[in-house]
Amino acid sequence: MKSIKPGRGPSMMEGMGSVIAIVFGVFWTILAAGMTSGAGIIGVIFPLFGLCFIGIGVVNAVYHFKNATGKERYSSFDIVDSSEEQDPLNERFGEKKPETTQREIPQTGGFCPYCGAPTEGDFAFCRKCGRELPK
Repeated sequence: MKSIKPGRGPSMMEGMGSVIAIVFGVFWTILAAGMTSGAGIIGVIFPLFGLCFIGIGVVNAVYHFKNATGKERYSSFDIVDSSEEQDPLNERFGEKKPETTQREIPQTGGFCPYCGAPTEGDFAFCRKCGRELPK
């Protein structure tokens, strides 16, 4: 069974969230500097929080917008087969792993009952005459 594991990758929406964080940081810096202008060390510390918002927002915006608009985009969706990697929910909640499994081998060979041409086991129509093969 195939398992699709979504993750959180960079996206345009997160890039827009970074822009909002930058705008918030600008407002915070301006308002905090205005309110704490004569407060000594406090007047320096509170505006620095706004500068941190701006710095983190710029780094995140560059990362997310570069991935959202780039040619080689990062994808956090992984489709794996159960033989490659087990489903973590099944492992966590106690589904027992099959000890051995028998594979069904499709029937190969056979002949078209209408024209006699050789057929493959998984074909629905004859290659030569095009008629539907019996199942």
